[in-house]
Amino acid sequence: MEERRVIVHAAVVLLAAIALGACATTTEEGTVGVQRSQLLLVSSAEMDQAAAAQYQQLIQSATPKGAVNHDPKQVERVRRIANRLIPQTAVFRKDALDWKWEVNVLTSPEVNAWCMPGGKIAVYTGLIEKLQITDDELAAVMGHEISHALREHGRERASQQLATQMGASAVGAVLGIGQTGTDLAGLAGQVTYLLPYSRIHETEADRMGVELAARAGYDPRAAITLWQKMAKLSSGSAPPALLSTHPSNEARIKDLTEFSQKVLPLYEQARAKS
Repeated sequence: MEERRVIVHAAVVLLAAIALGACATTTEEGTVGVQRSQLLLVSSAEMDQAAAAQYQQLIQSATPKGAVNHDPKQVERVRRIANRLIPQTAVFRKDALDWKWEVNVLTSPEVNAWCMPGGKIAVYTGLIEKLQITDDELAAVMGHEISHALREHGRERASQQLATQMGASAVGAVLGIGQTGTDLAGLAGQVTYLLPYSRIHETEADRMGVELAARAGYDPRAAITLWQKMAKLSSGSAPPALLSTHPSNEARIKDLTEFSQKVLPLYEQARAKS
C-alpha cells in the first residue's frame, strides 16, 4: 500500500513538473514573433555546464589532429561575422550577452555548423568551401544555429527525453534524481550537435536567424539562396547534416521568403547606420 502511494505521488510530481514546464518560454518574440510554450524540465545551468564540457572535449580531441582553426583567414572571417551577430541576441534574450561565447572552425568535409547551449559555436570548413558561401549566407547559417541556442532547443529536447524516461519509470526517475546529472552530460552532446532538431525547432531557428542577420547588417534574403544551395548539394545523395528533419525545400523557401521580407527594414536600418 505504501509503495503504491509512493508511485502515485511520484506520478503527480512528474505531471506537475511537466505542466509547469510546458508554460515556459525562453525568448522574447522579436520582430518575427516567435512565441511557443516549451517543456523545460532540465535547468539552463545544467545544460550550459554539460554543453561546455562536451565542447571542450571535442575541441581538445580535434586540436592534436590540426583540425581546429587551421586557416587563419577562415577563422577571422567566421569570428568577424559572429561578433556582429552576438550583440543582436539581446533582442531575443538580454542574458545572452553574458554567455561565454566561443567560436571555432573545424576542418571537416561535412557541410555543417552548430551552436551549443551557452554560445559554443563550431563551423565546419566543408560548409564554407563546398557551398562557396558568401558572408550574407554564412551569417544566415550562424544566425540559425545561434537561434537554436537562444531558444534552448537542446534543453527542450533533453527535457522531452527526460519526460519520456520519467513517464516510463516515474519512481526511479523521481527518487533517483542524482542520476539525472550523470545522464545529462552525455545527453547534452547528443541533443545539441549529434541529433537533428525537429521541424518546429528548425522553423523557429530560420525565422529568428534571419532577424539576427538583418539586425547585424547582413541581407536576410541570403537565407533563401543558402538553402537553395543546400538542396542542390543534396540532390541525388544523402542530405547535409544541416538539412536533417528540416521542412521540405518548398515550404522552407516560402517561409524564408515571407520572413526575410518582414525583417528587411531592419537590414536597411542597419546598413544605413554602417
